[in-house]
Amino acid sequence: MNPTDKPNLPDLRVSYDQGELDEHSAPADPLALFTIWINDALAHKLPEPNAMSLATNGLDGTPTVRTVLLKGIDERGFHFYTNYESRKGQEIEANPRAAMVFYWSHQERQVCIAGNVTKLSREESAAYFQTRPRASRLAAWASLQSRPVESRAILERRWKEFDGAFAEGKVPMPDHWGGYVLSPVRMEFWQGRPGRFHDRFGYAKQLDAGWRLERLCP
Repeated sequence: MNPTDKPNLPDLRVSYDQGELDEHSAPADPLALFTIWINDALAHKLPEPNAMSLATNGLDGTPTVRTVLLKGIDERGFHFYTNYESRKGQEIEANPRAAMVFYWSHQERQVCIAGNVTKLSREESAAYFQTRPRASRLAAWASLQSRPVESRAILERRWKEFDGAFAEGKVPMPDHWGGYVLSPVRMEFWQGRPGRFHDRFGYAKQLDAGWRLERLCP
């Protein structure tokens, strides 16, 4: 195929037959089902099973989305880390509602999550920051994330400057960097099934802090 040829997308077909979802065995708490699914992805050694698409509300009203990495999950929700002054950081500051999507193609599974975003404590963020490789910690200082830069050489020079500045000790966490937790109010689980007749479950947070589960048409 010539790389400039128009791709024949309409004829792409996949038969989904890896699993199913059943109302009678589904956990009452969607975080429990998510934990089962991501542990299954880890057990199958899928590439970056914690990669997720994170959607935020642009300052001009246009949604923006990018791939980030999930770095923690607990009863509060889903944890990720970034530069607070980046585009997504500014958008979260202006409108602390966001959505995320996980897609594990080998398991033919997708999870869509929407909720409210708050910052993790500085102590919790700093503890995670020190587990990162030194090069990644230096990058958090060197990169003015989302801002224009004239060349790669400028980025590399900034990285080397900070490498020299912190040569005698550990790299501290910058004030502009830290973690967020997305606390879900809605979660949707999709399991591929043959004939595009998929299983699709929706969980909605209730006022009593419980969850309502309902099957959705695929």
